[in-house]
Amino acid sequence: MRANERQQAFRSQNTWDAFLITSLPNVRYLCGFTGSSGALAVADHQWAFFTDGRYTEQAKAQVKNASIHVASGAPAILAAKWIVERIKRRKSAQIGIEADHVSLSAEKRIDAELRSSLGRSGFRLVPTSNAVEDLRMRKDSSEIKLIRNAVQLASSIFSQVIRAIRPSLKENDVAAELEYLARRAGAEKMSFDSIVASGPNSALPHARPTNRKIGRGFVVLDYGVILAGYCSDMTRTIWVGRATGVARQIYAAVLEAQLAAIAAVAPGVEAQAVDGAAREVLRKDKLDKYFTHSLGHGVGLEIHEAPRLAKAQTQKLEPGMVVTIEPGVYIPGKGGVRIEDMVLVTKTGCEVLTPTPKEFLVL
Repeated sequence: MRANERQQAFRSQNTWDAFLITSLPNVRYLCGFTGSSGALAVADHQWAFFTDGRYTEQAKAQVKNASIHVASGAPAILAAKWIVERIKRRKSAQIGIEADHVSLSAEKRIDAELRSSLGRSGFRLVPTSNAVEDLRMRKDSSEIKLIRNAVQLASSIFSQVIRAIRPSLKENDVAAELEYLARRAGAEKMSFDSIVASGPNSALPHARPTNRKIGRGFVVLDYGVILAGYCSDMTRTIWVGRATGVARQIYAAVLEAQLAAIAAVAPGVEAQAVDGAAREVLRKDKLDKYFTHSLGHGVGLEIHEAPRLAKAQTQKLEPGMVVTIEPGVYIPGKGGVRIEDMVLVTKTGCEVLTPTPKEFLVL
């Protein structure tokens, strides 16, 4: 989908007289700019992009279907001034802003700019939520291709990572090797801080690598890469040393839960139903109390996007959504297992994008 098509879709779903977009992933989605300073504004069906002098050439090369304005000062304030010029002849107007991405102080500055320039009532800022994110939930074919590429890159290094794992290595050593391999393979950067968690640390869902030696037991490897701006996310859990029967049972239960959740993914299914499918399997094995987080989340320009697969989430899945399916069991002081794939919702069901095998692997 081209920038003008995305912009048209945005306008058709929002009725504000003008809108100020400051979230950089949303700016990128709507006009293509990938830098770290910018704002996008729309009024009277005109689009304008604002940035500072560091990004003059980059903006010229990347920004599509919007006039480019380079000046000193906060891009959001410059964009607000531009909006004023387009609406000042009206008696009233509503200007949408991204409430989830604008600080209170920035909102006050923007509001002050509108009031001082317009000098009359009838003009007001309208805080909005997910105005662009609702569009981003459904990936178009070009986005799906980019996500596939990121998933493939992350998966391609997995076998090299596990070949490097030894009981004497530290978690930090494994994380360093993993991220080195990802960079060598072409990743722009990691999607998030990689997780390498061994032994009792594997019972911590968001553990960070430490100087603990891998030793014997479960090792959770949770990582992703960014390629052409789009994220990937995967988790595999392996066992180092001689595996116990209990370890095999826990792993089998988590894998069964993950497969049940994947089987539940289809258009029209509520997010909570997919989450529930995994929990039902773990409940049967009396492990559900150890599954302490939501089942998954959307992935795209950001590592955590809508929809969220969790209890009480009534969002219905739609074709083009890309979500993670990542049930886990975490037994304090002992260890944990998580298995995660990225899944594309299709017109008839779903497609698992992550190609990495999921059988219980013992090193």
